[in-house]
Amino acid sequence: MQLKIMPKKKHLSAGGVPLILFLCQMISALDVPLDPKLLHDLVQPPTITQQSPKDYIIDPRENIVIQCEAKGKPPPSFSWTRNGTHFDIDKDPLVTMKPGSGTLVINIMSEGKAETYEGVYQCTARNERGAAVSNNIVVRPSRSPLWTKERLEPIVLQNGQSLVLPCRPPIGLPPAIIFWMDNSFQRLPQSERVSQGLNGDLYFSNVLPEDTREDYICYARFNHTQTIQQKQPISLKVISVDELNDTIAANLSDTEFYGAKSSKERPPTFLTPEGNESHKEELRGNVLSLECIAEGLPTPIIYWIKEDGMLPANRTFYRNFKKTLQITHVSEADSGNYQCIAKNALGAVHHTISVTVKAAPYWIVAPQNLVLSPGENGTLICRANGNPKPRISWLTNGVPIEIALDDPSRKIDGDTIIFSNVQESSSAVYQCNASNKYGYLLANAFVNVLAEPPRILTSANTLYQVIANRPALLDCAFFGSPMPTIEWFKGTKGSALHEDIYVLHDNGTLEIPVAQKDSTGTYTCVARNKLGMAKNEVHLEIKDPTRIIKQPEYAVVQRGSKVSFECRVKHDHTLIPTIMWLKDNGELPNDERFSTDKDHLVVSDVKDDDGGTYTCTANTTLDSASASAVLRVVAPTPTPAPIYDVPNPPFDLELTNQLDKSVQLTWTPGDDNNSPITKFIIEYEDAMHDAGLWRHQAEVSGTQTTAQLKLSPYVNYSFRVMAENSIGRSMPSEASEQYLTKAAEPDQNPMAVEGLGTEPDNLVITWKPLNGFQSNGPGLQYKVSWRQKDGDDEWTSVVVANVSKYIVSGTPTFVPYLIKVQALNDVGFAPEPAAVMGHSGEDLPMVAPGNVRVSVVNSTLAEVHWDPVPPKSVRGHLQGYRIYYWKTQSSSKRNRRHIEKKILTFQGTKTHGMLPGLQPYSHYALNVRVVNGKGEGPASTDRGFHTPEGVPSAPSSLKIVNPTLDSLTLEWDPPSHPNGILTEYILQYQPINSTHELGPLVDLKIPANKTRWTLKNLNFSTRYKFYFYAQTSVGPGSQITEEAITTVDEAGIPPPDVGAGKAMASRQVDIATQGWFIGLMCAVALLILILLIVCFIRRNKGGKYPVKEKEDAHADPEIQPMKEDDGTFGEYSDAEDHKPLKKGSRTPSDRTVKKEDSDDSLVDYGEGVNGQFNEDGSFIGQYSGKKEKEPAEGNESSEAPSPVNAMNSFV
Repeated sequence: MQLKIMPKKKHLSAGGVPLILFLCQMISALDVPLDPKLLHDLVQPPTITQQSPKDYIIDPRENIVIQCEAKGKPPPSFSWTRNGTHFDIDKDPLVTMKPGSGTLVINIMSEGKAETYEGVYQCTARNERGAAVSNNIVVRPSRSPLWTKERLEPIVLQNGQSLVLPCRPPIGLPPAIIFWMDNSFQRLPQSERVSQGLNGDLYFSNVLPEDTREDYICYARFNHTQTIQQKQPISLKVISVDELNDTIAANLSDTEFYGAKSSKERPPTFLTPEGNESHKEELRGNVLSLECIAEGLPTPIIYWIKEDGMLPANRTFYRNFKKTLQITHVSEADSGNYQCIAKNALGAVHHTISVTVKAAPYWIVAPQNLVLSPGENGTLICRANGNPKPRISWLTNGVPIEIALDDPSRKIDGDTIIFSNVQESSSAVYQCNASNKYGYLLANAFVNVLAEPPRILTSANTLYQVIANRPALLDCAFFGSPMPTIEWFKGTKGSALHEDIYVLHDNGTLEIPVAQKDSTGTYTCVARNKLGMAKNEVHLEIKDPTRIIKQPEYAVVQRGSKVSFECRVKHDHTLIPTIMWLKDNGELPNDERFSTDKDHLVVSDVKDDDGGTYTCTANTTLDSASASAVLRVVAPTPTPAPIYDVPNPPFDLELTNQLDKSVQLTWTPGDDNNSPITKFIIEYEDAMHDAGLWRHQAEVSGTQTTAQLKLSPYVNYSFRVMAENSIGRSMPSEASEQYLTKAAEPDQNPMAVEGLGTEPDNLVITWKPLNGFQSNGPGLQYKVSWRQKDGDDEWTSVVVANVSKYIVSGTPTFVPYLIKVQALNDVGFAPEPAAVMGHSGEDLPMVAPGNVRVSVVNSTLAEVHWDPVPPKSVRGHLQGYRIYYWKTQSSSKRNRRHIEKKILTFQGTKTHGMLPGLQPYSHYALNVRVVNGKGEGPASTDRGFHTPEGVPSAPSSLKIVNPTLDSLTLEWDPPSHPNGILTEYILQYQPINSTHELGPLVDLKIPANKTRWTLKNLNFSTRYKFYFYAQTSVGPGSQITEEAITTVDEAGIPPPDVGAGKAMASRQVDIATQGWFIGLMCAVALLILILLIVCFIRRNKGGKYPVKEKEDAHADPEIQPMKEDDGTFGEYSDAEDHKPLKKGSRTPSDRTVKKEDSDDSLVDYGEGVNGQFNEDGSFIGQYSGKKEKEPAEGNESSEAPSPVNAMNSFV
């Protein structure tokens, strides 16, 4: 739109035009315009124009400014309430109100605290026409508290375990932003394995050695106060597998037997949220954030779905490596069940989050200001929605309408106030409050009753100038109450203008869509209401458009010459144009070589920089016109040096000699850009099967411009060509026309044909289907044929659709079949395919292994032999043999416990295997079963065998009771595992002096049926060390040790362990002050120090104490080295020798030494995976089945740990 306003008599004020556009709408829905011409006699109720937010968080370091701005006529006055009561700002020297405003300024920078002014504030703006109120403004100072002091213990984890590092930031206002960094303020890297949760905690799905560090630091950033708080660093150490294996490697004779992983791979479980279900509530319009973080090894991947629905495409976002699902602008339709799925190679886990979307109140129809005249009717509508449904309440001038002064002109009908026959006293400001448990809405809307005749606000005799054939807009801004009607007239005696040619806008503007010369004239705007009439005249002139009738032309000139551009303009004779020349859309260079006159631009002594686009622009006060031309500057001397580049693309592609399986492609090469073309590359697109995908077809020499191309049947070909030179490859040419080749029979058959039964009576035939390009025609199908390999049956065939599987039912069990799959289409068959062999489904084996024999190798190892079953009875692929064995009862018939059966599986056709980890002196039974792909066959007849006696375990406990002056009584419990018939107990003891030197060792044999023994004739006030063990016919078992002290006097009161020396000192007090005694004691102390140093050196060199040497002399035959060829264990040593001279050993406070049950086999630690043995009987797997753990019979064991148990305790 181009128009010119030229006032003749009156000028519009600077704000007049926007004011007119603002006023020319439905007055009933607008404020009264505060135009200077109306202010002197029009009144308007107050309107809040600016206020602080409902939740106003302030910076306690700055002055508090609570905003409240309002407009009205007369200007409103302001008052405040605080926490529901009047806030007298005059009584507080720190509080001031801005002049002409309701904004409060609280000066807390000089004195005072922000917390003092915390509360709920509300502003009221009031004049004679009513009172408007602000929202409740909750003022709270921001807070950034420090972390509480805490001591964080270092964390040590095994490689592969999961971990959650808690952050638990202090509660601030507003809440802090959490992030994890190191001591160097570098953010810690995060991934699918390691990530930060919504609560700020750092989650590890599984830890790795590279996670080891001492500076995991959680930071809390409080943006409002620009402060950052730091948690104490957390130290994490991840122990690798190698570190664990180093502790047991010396005990292992077969690394394959004891192969261990750092941590077992495991399916996912959720770290957060907990359980299978949880609930989430969110408000409408907010961002819904759902989080699922899982642990597992390998690291799980998270997937999200919505049950019974789809995730919204344009509002769904995944954060934190898909562990967080975010949906923006949620609504009630987003309620429902969302499911997160954590998956890795070992399994998957699900969690369902039930989402409920509630809603704070939101407007359906907000109340609008009403400007009415006396006697008119009107309505205020306040309609809101929410979840739960909000309650609507009305106030008038800030007072609940139920207790406000009665007004007969109004009637309340729920969310609507109906006004009828209003009077000036009906003017007021109404507040609508819509609230529910999640929030509220407050809207002010005034009813202003005015009686005003029409007024025209547009300046009289305004002149509008418009270019022909363009729209003309004639303004008529007006005001009146009741709202006036507007009519337009042309000329002095014309009739009212109608909307067949003209457009009459609601704001009073008259629009002429296409102004012509005959539209010129005087137009009159008339405004009428029941109180009067007003009119105004404006004038319209139509001007000819500006045109360039001679445009500048493209020019190529040599450097140093002169060039001239012409620009001839035609325009309306009443408008004076100005001509402007531009170069490349900027001003002309400030150079005397450029000169202009009325119609021309001349450039003398042209230089290279003068090249470019020159534009001529003709401007008038109403319109403009422009035209451009390009100047190209060339050198007058020889051709410039060649520019080397990749070739231009070939063009003009043409297909000729179109045959069924070939076509000739011809093209024209592009410019080689001074580097000869070496070859052309031809690509094709199959628009029928793979549209948009270009594949390589052929390459030809750079001297050729044609190529004979081989084609496949039933392909819709398009071709393109690229040229290549020494610089590189050109862009592709335009695609050729399409060429659809004729269909033909397939020339190949499916690959990967297999036959494998899933049930005993079926055969599932599968294959890899042909793709569309390989089909060679429509109607691709497959002919599936089969017959038994060893029979004389004919081939059975069936034709199936374009699928990849066919199931043959009713087949005999595990029979070899010959299978063929042949492709065909609507044209014919592919070549005859080669047959492949498959098998129908397996069934359980029918026969149990026979002639099961057991030979006992030693007390913990047995060898089993059996005869193989006939191959036909296997009825499937033989996978091996499985031994079930269990302990029936102890040979001594004393330890009767039910034990779950244990399982060992031996691969392939092996007919023997070793059973390790047996308990000595026990009766076992076993059976053998054959295993195929379907499962196990029947069990063989149970075969029993006995294991010989072994050495016993240590006595379960040893206590020293009733000490006297010269005697001690020993009480003990028998070994938990006697492993045979106990023949006797061996008790060894020796005294220990105050310097921990040991006296002579005394041996004593005690009958096996005893559990109590009293030693007499002992030295008084002397410490003794006891070594106690049981013995079978095989030899002595593990020992248990204890220490005790005889009493000082006949009272029988034992002194404390540390008080023996003091008792001696008290008896020698008469010589303690003698000089010779002091010298003697110093010499003794020096000798003791030298002795301790010598003992320390001997101990570090592996020296053994006398009792230990004696133990070595009576080595346990059950732990002697075994040979590698019999599949038994190698030698191992006691990791903690119970040395009689071990300094500082003390008994527990109850003077009782307990031991845990020794484990009898690897089965205690099995997790259901079948163990397997090599052909020579060596173990290559793990046990399966589960065994009830025997109850612990003690707290501590002095028995040397079994290497089997030592290994399993780390797994």
